[in-house]
Amino acid sequence: MPAPAVPLRLLIVVPPLAGHLLPARALALAWAARGHEVSWVGPEPALRPVLGPDAVVHPTGARLFREQAVGGAAAVRSLWEGFVVPHTRFTLGTVRRAVAQWRPDVVLVDQHSPAGALAAHGAGVPWASFAPSSLEIGDPLDGSGSDNGGGGLAGWRDGVLRGLWERAGLPAGQYTDPRFSPGLVVATGSAALLGLDAAAVPAAYALVGPLLAERPEPPFPWERLDPARRRVLVTMGTLSAEVAGGFLDRVAAALAELPDVQAVVAAPGEAALPPGAIGCARVPVLELLERGAVDAVLCHGGMNTVGESLVHGRPLVLAPIRHDQPVTAGRLAALGAAVRVDFATATSDQLRAALRAVLDRPGYRDAAALLGRQLRAGGGAVAAAERLERFARAPHRTGPA
Repeated sequence: MPAPAVPLRLLIVVPPLAGHLLPARALALAWAARGHEVSWVGPEPALRPVLGPDAVVHPTGARLFREQAVGGAAAVRSLWEGFVVPHTRFTLGTVRRAVAQWRPDVVLVDQHSPAGALAAHGAGVPWASFAPSSLEIGDPLDGSGSDNGGGGLAGWRDGVLRGLWERAGLPAGQYTDPRFSPGLVVATGSAALLGLDAAAVPAAYALVGPLLAERPEPPFPWERLDPARRRVLVTMGTLSAEVAGGFLDRVAAALAELPDVQAVVAAPGEAALPPGAIGCARVPVLELLERGAVDAVLCHGGMNTVGESLVHGRPLVLAPIRHDQPVTAGRLAALGAAVRVDFATATSDQLRAALRAVLDRPGYRDAAALLGRQLRAGGGAVAAAERLERFARAPHRTGPA
């Protein structure tokens, strides 16, 4: 593809978390493939291992943030109070300097990095929102409709966001929810997965499905995969390791009673493993799925693992812990592509029954394949980059410069 006559500059502002960085990296690669430039804002020790040595990073420095609650509305409140708000205050100065010095044509702002929207609006630079999770789309945890009992989260969060806007010195009369760009929201799901009416998706939403790209994968003992057994991938995510130990013990006990199933487990070295299992601190999740090396996935319901599993037609057992995971798990169970279990209380017998269900009943695989086709239809990273380019080149009415 020939380079465009006028390359565009994209500044990406995302939290230093793998579930946000990996899909943003895929979009950035597609953006660069169109002949454009990209740079990032964030703590270099967290970004560099994911982005590689050649990425342009405007470093914020790093700091520790408060531990988050495990489940329900308390987890959402602690996410904002313990991470999003202090992270926004900590990084806003660096983001503003990056906007002023690097002069991007557009800023891509993760919904959990409001500093990007505040800095872009203040400088009169167009900004698009990035939604790599389902937590903010439609406020699924607010009010009595959620099984987590949101208890007025929307009103509380609106006050938090307006406080950030005011603290940034922006005009109150120009207030815009920094989670939602009026012009473009790039979301990594489909209407069904995000709980949206497909016929009423806002025009500003680009539901592009999972953003996938080749990435450095850890070494893996492929020769240990048993071709005579079906295989289940067990991964509870990077942020869940500190609370997953007891759950993984119950999973190991469940799999020990499934002699025809081999487990591939992402877990620390001291974790209990069922007989014949392959246990690694890190596993090449995407490569395992692409090779067709696993038949089902047991995970916490994070959007990255869920999306990657579905686009490869793999059904899931979901044990949600916090944030958007219960919402995603509930939707996938209702859509027939997953069995949901309780992370805290599921017994080994219940886990074994859930695994047997997704492995033995073809309806789960069929539903996963249907959702996977819907996700792929979104166009992925290429479609996201194309939509972002059109947005960047369009005329805009922006905030104070």
